[in-house]
Amino acid sequence: MPSEDTHFEPGQSGNPAGRPRGSRNRSTLALEAIFEGEAEALSRRAIEMALEGDGPAMKLCLDRLLSPRRDRSITFDLTVIETAADLPRATAALLQAVSSGEITPSEAADIGKAVSAHIDAITAADLSRRLADIEDARR
Repeated sequence: MPSEDTHFEPGQSGNPAGRPRGSRNRSTLALEAIFEGEAEALSRRAIEMALEGDGPAMKLCLDRLLSPRRDRSITFDLTVIETAADLPRATAALLQAVSSGEITPSEAADIGKAVSAHIDAITAADLSRRLADIEDARR
């Protein structure tokens, strides 16, 4: 079992003389040097191969052209939820938005999670208020 003095302090490197932060890997630098000046030709060839129907080349090109899908901002009418009694109207509005195509089912699921968290907060606040009322009545 190692002695206590061999443990590193939190935030202290095990190799303080190691590679500096932000330094580049030698193999990466070597590859960049090899491809320097060839990027345009390689890109053109990949595009040509994709246009000729090469599947992997198509995927490579499309992966570079299309950014990953990000959440979009959506707008639809959702009733204000102040009490648990308001929940059925809110979920009905959510289902209506999905059925009319205003939002996608996955967007509705995300909104549903937010609605659920909101109802949990309302319930917790309500229970806290009721408990305080009970304690006040006992005094």
